Amino acid sequence: MGTSTVVPSQADVTVGPQSVRTNTDIDRISDPCNIVFFGASGDLFKRMLLPAMYNLHTQGILPEHFGIIGFSRSSYTQDEFREFGQQSIAEFSRSGPAQSEAWSKFSERMSYIGGEFDNPETFQQLRRMLEENDSKLGTQANRLFYLSTPPGIFAEIVRQLDAAGLGPRDNAQGWTRIIIEKPFGTNLESARALQTEVSRVFPEKLIYRIDHYLGKEPVQDIMALRFANVIFEPIWNHQYIDSIQITAAETVGVEQRGGYYETSGALRDMIQNHVMNLLALVAMEPPVRSDADSIRDEKFKVLTAMRPIPPDNIPDYAARGQYTSGTLPNSKSGILPAYRQESGVSAESNTETFAAAKFYIDNWRWARVPFYVRSGKRLARKWSEIAVTFKPIPHRLFGEAGDQIAPNTLVIKIQPEEGVSMTFAAKVPGPKMHIREVNMDFNYGSGFGVVSAPAYERLIGDAMRGDATLFTRWDAVEVAWERVMPILQHWEQTALELDTGYAIGSQGPQSAKALLAADGREWRPL
Repeated sequence: MGTSTVVPSQADVTVGPQSVRTNTDIDRISDPCNIVFFGASGDLFKRMLLPAMYNLHTQGILPEHFGIIGFSRSSYTQDEFREFGQQSIAEFSRSGPAQSEAWSKFSERMSYIGGEFDNPETFQQLRRMLEENDSKLGTQANRLFYLSTPPGIFAEIVRQLDAAGLGPRDNAQGWTRIIIEKPFGTNLESARALQTEVSRVFPEKLIYRIDHYLGKEPVQDIMALRFANVIFEPIWNHQYIDSIQITAAETVGVEQRGGYYETSGALRDMIQNHVMNLLALVAMEPPVRSDADSIRDEKFKVLTAMRPIPPDNIPDYAARGQYTSGTLPNSKSGILPAYRQESGVSAESNTETFAAAKFYIDNWRWARVPFYVRSGKRLARKWSEIAVTFKPIPHRLFGEAGDQIAPNTLVIKIQPEEGVSMTFAAKVPGPKMHIREVNMDFNYGSGFGVVSAPAYERLIGDAMRGDATLFTRWDAVEVAWERVMPILQHWEQTALELDTGYAIGSQGPQSAKALLAADGREWRPL
């Protein structure tokens, strides 16, 4: 795994800091397409979605004939929307401010509709604009609708698309697909109700439930790491693995999203979707083929094999916390406010900003192996990883007295670093048999000489191609909700315990530490 030897044979790159650049393995999208962004004045569109589209354009990945339509409640003229887009790219695009020639070609394909999401006339205007793009831009009636609005509006948008004749069954000339942002529902009941509304118009094969974690390069590499290396898959089971930890830690608070977060919390916001998807990829069986449904079939099997948590025994399987005031390490921001002091948050809020849980997968491969998951805000470090801890050696032969021989650990680093590291025991040079833990570390940037593209670039491109591999299927969404609902219901019905507060910049609440301590284990430090 040394970085000096890991060079992709097809990429023709020289490894080293001077050669780091964006991957040039271009796979141009063949189908002409219109993509409609609902919520086009929102933060996600500004920070992520429009810069992703622009970068796909400058890399030559977008098809030659494409159109972008922004749809939101804001009152923009066409020129004002394009100016808004140019400013967004200048501020948030990884490629920097838009270049004049590239921007000219890109912006002339941008248009805007302002209006309410429940107004039939606005959707008729959308239909006319799509037809005009088909005629002027050559988009051939292929349509991708992207719902980046608040979740409560999803169903209404789908109903209005159907009423305006913009559903897939009304499009005889091309294809129609829909991307839906998380969260897909706020609990099991609401998720099922939303699915009923969406599936009435869009068949499952045309619904792309997006989870941006699945577009991250290290997450995509989990299957390659497991199934393309004979040294890992034979030991990827309960005989050799002691436990697995999945961490998604953030240093940020709720920012200006206090009102939203009060109805969400860490369990809904991160565990039910992002973390469950990571768990499924780590634990799945090898798929029979590499197509989307073969892979998603195996992920679904993992989730169905997860042992339901007994509703009367939640504290033994889950822990929560809420950040109190404090300071972040190496930060000049001073003392930061507690969650209950944030804008839009109740002074008596019962919402968790940290959630941890222990799951078991009752199948042959993973019998008795605990999967520990955690996610929280205002923690000591921004860090997401999957850590696989192997069982200790059965009998010690080497090492002087006092030498600690730690179990081997394989760590898949997701963000902000991207790569894989592995720890193992080695002899310290010298006459005595001293044993120390050493580390092999691989990072994508130095190992391949390329910079990984942001997740949304990969995912939007895949949806335009019709590749659903990295999107979540309804059956997996449903069973993920089923697995977290006992925890969610218990927490909604009980007040936060005394040991759930944790200072900003810490490792999390004592209740989370106790969850692992009961099993004789501890969390990896942030």
